[in-house]
Amino acid sequence: MSNADWDALAKRVATHVENYLGGLEAVSRGDGGVHTVPLLLLEVSQVILAGAQLGASADVILPGNWEPEVGEDPDLDVIRQGLAERLTTLDEYVEVFDPYKDTEPTAYRLSDDLVDVASDLIHGLRHYQKGRPLEALWWWQYSYFNHWGNHAGAALRALHAVVAGARLDVTEPVATS
Repeated sequence: MSNADWDALAKRVATHVENYLGGLEAVSRGDGGVHTVPLLLLEVSQVILAGAQLGASADVILPGNWEPEVGEDPDLDVIRQGLAERLTTLDEYVEVFDPYKDTEPTAYRLSDDLVDVASDLIHGLRHYQKGRPLEALWWWQYSYFNHWGNHAGAALRALHAVVAGARLDVTEPVATS
């Protein structure tokens, strides 16, 4: 890929990342109201699109195979706690970590998964904001395969199950005379 192609991809991914982070912060504050889960489903779906673009791209190789320091990543515990409060009974779920290697379900928390994704994305965004799009892409791609892609996929399946269940588990209306 040319530098212009890498820059364009970095810009697209950065936009998805910023939207995800903004949506996550809003939901954690309670701005989603009764639409918390559908909004989270939308945010996770959109950031997974960015991950799919990274996954379909050639491997990003940094010059000298070295990542410049970006400093301490922000503490996201306030967002994690806000999400846990909004999700209450839906926060805990089980997932098979690797459907080809694992046979036992693993316990997860949506609030943890969503914030783990955010943490990885913020790290790359900080590179991008410092004018280092290649470093941002490298981090996003690496961490997509290594960490946040799994957590986003697991969260997506859990959120989808909740939304689908709410829409499909409809009782028949009772006729009144």
